[in-house]
Amino acid sequence: MGIPGNLLTTAMAVMPHRDVDRALEAALSLDVPFWPQLPHYNYYEDMYVQASEHFPGIVLDMENRTLRFSMEKFALELEETLSRFEEPEYFDISEQYSVVYHRFLQMDFSDRHAIRGQLEGPVSFGFNVLDQDDRPILFDDTVRPFMLEFMARRVNVQLARLKKLHPNAFMFVDEPGMQFIFSGMSGYNNVLARQDLDNFFSIVERPRGIHLCGNPDWDFLLGLDLDVLSLDMYTNGEIFVSYAGSIRKFLDRGGVLIWGITPTNFQFFEKEAVDSLEKRLVALWEELDRRGIDRDYLLSRSMLSPATCCLVNPDGTATVEKAFQLTRALSQRLRDRFALE
Repeated sequence: MGIPGNLLTTAMAVMPHRDVDRALEAALSLDVPFWPQLPHYNYYEDMYVQASEHFPGIVLDMENRTLRFSMEKFALELEETLSRFEEPEYFDISEQYSVVYHRFLQMDFSDRHAIRGQLEGPVSFGFNVLDQDDRPILFDDTVRPFMLEFMARRVNVQLARLKKLHPNAFMFVDEPGMQFIFSGMSGYNNVLARQDLDNFFSIVERPRGIHLCGNPDWDFLLGLDLDVLSLDMYTNGEIFVSYAGSIRKFLDRGGVLIWGITPTNFQFFEKEAVDSLEKRLVALWEELDRRGIDRDYLLSRSMLSPATCCLVNPDGTATVEKAFQLTRALSQRLRDRFALE
């Protein structure tokens, strides 16, 4: 499968940097590097905009930094898009939509355990992109099935590009909107979501996983056919470990957990250090051990990362870069403590 464990480090892709070189330097400082998404550098580098490239019906306003959808435009452009469905390059991210991605593709990763890419997931994309009536396109029974296949093809093409760089490449599907499935106000229930996501992941090549920072129904999420889950354990760890039965099933299927433990928000980061984060993580692992998940087995199938992305700190990139450094230090501390390779 190619996804390492043993508390190696990676991170979320959205970063506050305006300097491409500095962002890549931070991403490369972790064990499993990724290509950063830099919306402050250019609106094309926004994760929703990148996912929208070549999607029929998209109305992109670069000046006002807005992304909308027009059903009339969708109808006009759909035939052209369908005619190019067998062209892999059509679904890749162009250099216009990510300078960073194409810089990443020129690098040598032969000395790394793995590398990682990402694309915005269909649920979050569908919730976030509104049509001419201010209605999320996720609710449209015509657009939604097309969107699922379109996004799956985009994930597969990027994964194929990354596997040419490293045999242990894998993909995150970023789903910040997934927690809204379980709100009675969402208009998109978990039964339909499960059907759609099962269909989506049946098309997506392995290794594949989900990253989200929210607090969804963990049984639902752990029950999806995924290889990796990246989660905000700093905020949700105590809730998450209460789902030990589903966690055990996920691990036994070969799944890897990425414990997002280092806060990137300035307010919370200033309160933490290696000692406090180590104590918190070990307590979570001890709780799972008491619930029947052997700690050594768990750690062999675990990585570490910052807890979330953060674009709004008053100090710009400083806290995020410090969070990367603290994650590396925490990883080393814990790998020494538990004698991990």
